Amino acid sequence: MRFLIVTLLIFSFLNTEAKNVNVSDFGAVGDGKTNDTKALQKAINACAESGGGRVTVGPGTYLTGTIQLKDNIDLHLMQNAVLLGVTDVEAYHDSALVLIKEVQNVTVSGYGKINGQGWHQNFNNRGRAIKVNRPFQIFVTNSKFIRITGIKLRNAPMWNISLKKSEWITIDTIDIYSHSNTNNDGIDIDAKNVVISNCIIDTDDDAIVFKSWTNGFVVENVSISNCRIASNCNAIKFGTWSAIGFRNISISNCVITSAAEDNVRTPWYEQYEGISEQPTVISGIALEVVDGGFIDGVTISNISMQGVQTPIFIRLGDRDGVGSLKNVLISNINATNESRITSSITGIPGSYVENVTIKDVIFNSKGTGTIEHANKIIPENNKGYPENRMYGASLPAHGFYVRHAKGIQFENFRLNLVHPDARPAVLFDDVHNASLRNIQADLPVSDQPLFRIIQSENIRFSNYHSTKTVGTLLSVEGEKTKKIIIDNNDFLTVRKPYITKDGASQKEVFLLGNLNEKK
Repeated sequence: MRFLIVTLLIFSFLNTEAKNVNVSDFGAVGDGKTNDTKALQKAINACAESGGGRVTVGPGTYLTGTIQLKDNIDLHLMQNAVLLGVTDVEAYHDSALVLIKEVQNVTVSGYGKINGQGWHQNFNNRGRAIKVNRPFQIFVTNSKFIRITGIKLRNAPMWNISLKKSEWITIDTIDIYSHSNTNNDGIDIDAKNVVISNCIIDTDDDAIVFKSWTNGFVVENVSISNCRIASNCNAIKFGTWSAIGFRNISISNCVITSAAEDNVRTPWYEQYEGISEQPTVISGIALEVVDGGFIDGVTISNISMQGVQTPIFIRLGDRDGVGSLKNVLISNINATNESRITSSITGIPGSYVENVTIKDVIFNSKGTGTIEHANKIIPENNKGYPENRMYGASLPAHGFYVRHAKGIQFENFRLNLVHPDARPAVLFDDVHNASLRNIQADLPVSDQPLFRIIQSENIRFSNYHSTKTVGTLLSVEGEKTKKIIIDNNDFLTVRKPYITKDGASQKEVFLLGNLNEKK
């Protein structure tokens, strides 16, 4: 019996030791020159074979190709530990430096770095007839119960973190800085049951982007909070690939700024007239459905953004099939923009964006729009790539442009102008069952109307007031325009509450309970 007890104690001790391994014990050198791929993988395999545990990477620079994590492994990068990706594209499989594939209960943790050397010419796809298959820094696919925390990601050859057809994922307190190549997305999410919080992300391409392209797999139940986000493309984006759908997603308490650098593309201000001469985010918030999928049930709140071209871009299109975009709530937004590309909500003829509420907003818009910009005819561009500039370098409103939409609710807006602008603050075109409540806006120059309503029906405009004299408050336009209700407004400083033009009937405009209303 004593022999059995001693044997069991020895086995238990050995088993405990085996569950916590250091990669140096398996031959990893960490000198930045020796290829440590095999040693790193050997340590991971040994830990997994003993039932799992922590694989510790000590201080040093470990040159490596793909390493694949196993069930129940915590890959822990100590302070001053660096996983340095090799520059040989053939050294990677499954498009990953750190591969988390078909596993459960896996963690990547610590205070170290993963550096993909994405600047290297071997990862440059520009001008190549055959494109290089560049690796993600971390690729999670067909896995569950995954945690990524504490680490720093630098110089990705491709996306930094890609989550595909996986679930129950936590990403917390990571730091991404990636400006060494194009397509350097921060975190790409084609997953469900995901929590992302307390992260710092600064990328050349989209910072946080939801993608839906896995048949039968809906991207849903995702929470993002307390992140600092910077990008030379879009900060928070749904799409572009949007074949299935996005549902039940919450984003809150984030700060968006322009990127720290822009050295891999022609600056936006050199490409499009009216963009300020600095790095800029394309859109702070971009919701895009253009491939037959859906967005249903998205809440975005408490977002502050500066250095963006367009604060909010919402698009339902038909690049590869018409889907649906509905039930979106956006609130508590404070944004300063750097272009004439206005925030917008656009569908296509016969397919409407539905039930979008945007409230408690302050926009500080650049302005500088002219009469020509105000009168610009916007092409439909049904098949176009969904981006804020898909209609050109300007839109005919300085605050919000809305077309082909139903159930739009705007409430408690303050639309400021940094420079004078001839465009109306808000333009509705083919909008139905909508309201504008307590919308305060700087006045356009050249005696232009403050708001335009075109070929729209059942629009309620209420609770407007101004200390400045307003020439024309609303321009009601088009023979299809019906049931425009203007109620509970302060007309003391308004010369003309509304005008009708282009076939709009005065019989379809109803004034109800306004202060200083002229019968």
